[in-house]
Parts: sequence; structure tokens; C-alpha cells
Amino acid sequence: MPIDPKDIKKLSVLIPCYNEEDNITEVIDRVVAVDTGLDLEIIVVDDGSTDRTIEILHDLQKKYPGILKVHESRVNTGKGFAIRIALTYVTGEIVIIQDADLEYDPEDYPKILAPILKGEADVVYGSRFLGKSRPEGMKFLNLLANRMLAFFATLLYGKHLTDEATCYKVFRRDVLDSIQLTCQRFEFCPEVTSKVLKKKYRLIEVPINYRGRTTLEGKKIKLIDGIEAFWTLLKYRFKN
Repeated sequence: MPIDPKDIKKLSVLIPCYNEEDNITEVIDRVVAVDTGLDLEIIVVDDGSTDRTIEILHDLQKKYPGILKVHESRVNTGKGFAIRIALTYVTGEIVIIQDADLEYDPEDYPKILAPILKGEADVVYGSRFLGKSRPEGMKFLNLLANRMLAFFATLLYGKHLTDEATCYKVFRRDVLDSIQLTCQRFEFCPEVTSKVLKKKYRLIEVPINYRGRTTLEGKKIKLIDGIEAFWTLLKYRFKN
């Protein structure tokens, strides 16, 4: 049975993290600072970082006892697998995915949580393209790929989407419990989109803020990940 909005008490923020020593403190501080009206837990999966990220996370656990949970993976396995690990720690009724960089703004939490808290949606995507022709800092090739992925998902699943690949995806926990994820890397987004839409969950998009970063600043997604995203959308259209 779906969770009654009145029974939603806690937000679980999942942060897959790899070599983010320059950003992880600010990201977590900003997540904690947001007033959503809900209890908060932050679950960080350090995905085999080779810099000081894990040391910083241990210090942050002392700063935020009872809020911050940290899982340390010995090797780098990918964002999708890190999210799957994080899901095993979740105790909240709502789950949001947060990247460990500063491209997305946690101050957007209240508006992307609102449709679920009002009982209007089961899943919410924060769209970088609603009301904007080109998000700040997004390169043309990334813009083109994102537009094509959204169009492809719309074509395959019959649900109009403007931003399939957005990081900011919010779910009722029972929605995630109802699907089986197999993702390893960046194919988390197309896999979860495919499976949510095939199950006819109510998905709403809301506009969000975004500031893209460069490869030199630590952006990790590559061309092969875009190709994998298209293949994943197609594969799960015909496979459970």
C-alpha cells in the first residue's frame, strides 16, 4: 500500500561519493541546513575514493551524530551500485538522490518534496530545463544528449519528460521497494525511470537550479555513459 502523506516523517538523502574532498563538507552542510519539516538522515557511500574524502566524512560524522551514516567501499564500483548500497541503510519514507558535488542546490528540496507530501505524486524529478533553454554551465554536447534522452524516454514510455537524466530524483520509499535495480554506474537514471514508468507511478517534474561543472572541476560522466543510458532505456522497455 502507498504511504499516506500524513505518515511521512523522515527524509533519507543518498549521496554516492567518489573523490570529492573539495566539495563533500559544503554539500552535507547545505543539506543539513535546509528546513524540510522532516527528520533527516544522510547516507553517504564513499565509492573507493583515493583522496581524503573518507577522512573528511569521518570528521563530519562527529559533527552530525545521528544524522550522517557513512559506508566505505574498498573499490570504485560506480554510482548505481553505490546507490543500491545506500538503499540498504534507508529508514525514511522519502528518498532523494544528491550528487556529492555542487551542481545541484539542496535549497530546492522543499519544492521537489512538495508534490509527494501533498499526495500528488509518487516520484518527482527536478528538471534543469523547465523554464530554461540552457542550464548554467552545461556544454552544448551535454545539452544535446540530455534533450535526446528525455525525448527518447518520452517516446518509449509515453510520459512527457524534459529531464530524464537529472540527479534530483525523489521517491516514496515504497516505490523503490517495488522495483529491483541492477545498475552499476550512471545507468541508474534510465533504469529507475524505465521501471517507475512501466509500473505507472505518478511522476511529476518541477524546475530546479543547476550550475554545471567541468571535467577539470571533477565531472565524471563520459560519452560511453550516454550511450549506455540510451541502451538501458531501450532494454527495459521490453525487459522487466
